[in-house]
Parts: sequence; structure tokens; C-alpha cells
Amino acid sequence: MQRPDIDIAVLGGGLAGGLIALALAALRPDLRVLVIERGPRCGGNHVWSFFTSDVAAEDRWLVEPLIAARWDGYEVRFPGHDRVLATPYRSITGERLDEALRAALPADALLTGADVIAATATRVTLADRTLSAGAVIDARGGAPMPHMAGGWQKFLGQMLELAAPHGLTRPVVMDARVEQLDGYRFVYCLPFSETDVFVEDTYYTDGPELDGAALRNRIAAYAEEQGWTVQGISREETGVLPVIAGGDFAAFWPAEGPARAGARAALVHPLTSYSLPDAVRFAARLCRQPDLSGAALARASRDWARSHWRSGSFYRLLARMLFGAAEPDRRYRMLERFYRLPEPLIERFYAGRSTHADRLRVLAGKPPVPIAAAIASLAGGGRPLGALG
Repeated sequence: MQRPDIDIAVLGGGLAGGLIALALAALRPDLRVLVIERGPRCGGNHVWSFFTSDVAAEDRWLVEPLIAARWDGYEVRFPGHDRVLATPYRSITGERLDEALRAALPADALLTGADVIAATATRVTLADRTLSAGAVIDARGGAPMPHMAGGWQKFLGQMLELAAPHGLTRPVVMDARVEQLDGYRFVYCLPFSETDVFVEDTYYTDGPELDGAALRNRIAAYAEEQGWTVQGISREETGVLPVIAGGDFAAFWPAEGPARAGARAALVHPLTSYSLPDAVRFAARLCRQPDLSGAALARASRDWARSHWRSGSFYRLLARMLFGAAEPDRRYRMLERFYRLPEPLIERFYAGRSTHADRLRVLAGKPPVPIAAAIASLAGGGRPLGALG
């Protein structure tokens, strides 16, 4: 048989695709890997953050070179409850991911500025050519989800350059003391230096529409409220991510097409839209598969995603309660109550590893939403996510 042009084609150089390419470079250096990215560089203009408890000790080698900032803990702020937690927190930037890929792969293994027109398990069609591959992995981020339902987490973040120190010593993962607009709203702050702070205005909302101008104005107002004088803005990113409350996995991913990864495979935390823990686990395991042919990787990735879907039923239940039982301006109460729970439980929750006892503890006691509404929400699934993408 004729040898393919490349052994593994990774479509998308974001977090999921980038981690797979790095894992392949480290674990399977014999393979010819090609990363095909639509943007001018891999990683885009993104900041991805995680708790150290999200990543297993044996997988930390994969993310360690990508870390741009480290903190020994974090805090949350709610109208009736503030808390400092000791779990270490880390952030990865798109620039660090791009640098790591360029250091790990040959120069001709990165193809940027290229749009994928079509893809199968063993073939990629670009605007100017068609490539044959031993296997194709589609990691191009979110796609329309007509077979899923729920809500959205949308955000706009800016790296603010301040005239004087901001005074933060750790990240503020949720500041929900802000005015509750368009659903559950909170502000997220990452102090990258004494005078550089990444501020993100985030919403758990019913609709995917994002008003960039309004969010920029709210970030400026938040900075003013903190007493910060903004001298410049060095980066900005936006996102609209699915919060998955229900759906039909078999219809979402029929048994055909290439392997998938990341949001393309619904490998996200259903409630938080958090993708890094699953992206690390998936990349580390996928590259150790004995059979890396197109058909084998397609089956393996679908089986992995289907198992992830089954294990996420508890988080989808909570998403239904968040969107179906709580009035938009009262949704913060569910998170405020959650952050009164033991720290190890919170760590396992974000990592998607809640135990049976954790689940009982989260649901125990008087719910922070009307009981009748909570019961009714369990039968719903939220709005269709088909418009996303």
C-alpha cells in the first residue's frame, strides 16, 4: 500500500490539539505529525487555567512547560460568603503553547493559516490540496450541537496594565458581588504581576449572544470600583461555551468520520465548560493506544467520549437545576452554597471526579432554589445548543 503523506493529522492547534501533538512528539517520535491550524499561530489568544488537583501526577509533565503563572491558592466572593482556598492554581497562555509546539515539532509539522474544507478518518481536504493520513484527529473546537441542550457560559477577558499595584495576592476565581445581569454573572481576576491583571466578565446565560462593547464597559467599571487606573490593555479574548444539561450522544456523534478531541468530542465538564482536565487525560491516553490507525483512533475517541458522557450525568443534572430552577439573577446562590462545602469535594468536582458521597453532599439539605422548580427542572434539558459554533 502507498504510504500516506503524514501519519497523524491533528486539526486545530488549540488546547486539545496542541496537547495531543505534544504527547505524540514525546511518546511517539517515530510518527510524522502535522498540526493544521486556521489561525496565524497555535494557541490563539487564550488563557487556560486549572487547579493542580485537576491533573494526575503522572500527566503533569505534559502541562508543566506550558505554565505561564502559578499561585498557591485562590479566593471566591459572593454577596453572603467570601472564602480563600488553598488549592494551587495555574494558568497556561496561547503563546506558551505555540512556543512549546514549535520547540517539540519540526518546522514543517505546523501548518498555520490553513482552513480545513473536509475531513475523514484518513484524509484532509484543504483549499489548495488534499492530504492522506494514517489517522485524522479533529480538535477544531466547538461545533453546532443540535442534539444537545442547556445554556451557555460566555465571557470577555482583558489583560489590564495598571498604573499602580492592584493589591491581589491570588486569583479571584469568582467575584459574584457584582450586579447580576443576563444570568449568573461573576468577574474572574488573575494577577500575572503586581500591575498586570487579567479580568474576565463571565455569564451563565440562556442565550449565546455576546455584547462585546457592554462587557468591555463593565470591565472598565469593575476596575474603577477596585481603585485601579488602567494604562493599557495588552490582550483580549472572548468565548461562548456550551453548558450541557442534556442530549443524545449517539445522535451527536454517529459512528463515522475522524477521531475527535476537546469540545469537538464534548470532552468538557458539562456544568463548568471546563476542558483542560479532560484534554490532558485524553492526550496522554490516546497517544499510548497500540493501534493509531484512522479507524482505530476514531473508535477509541468515540468510546472515550461516550464513557465521559455517561459519567457526566450528575453534572448535567446540576446544569438543569441551574438553568431550569433558578431565576437568572438568583443563580449565584447555588454557587455560593457550593463554596461552603469541603475543599477536597470542590477539587474533585472541578476535576470531574465527584464521588457518590460528594454527590449526596452537594444535593443534601435545603436547596438554594424553590423545591417545586428544582423538581420540575429535572425533566427539562434547557435550550437546544444547535446555534452554537
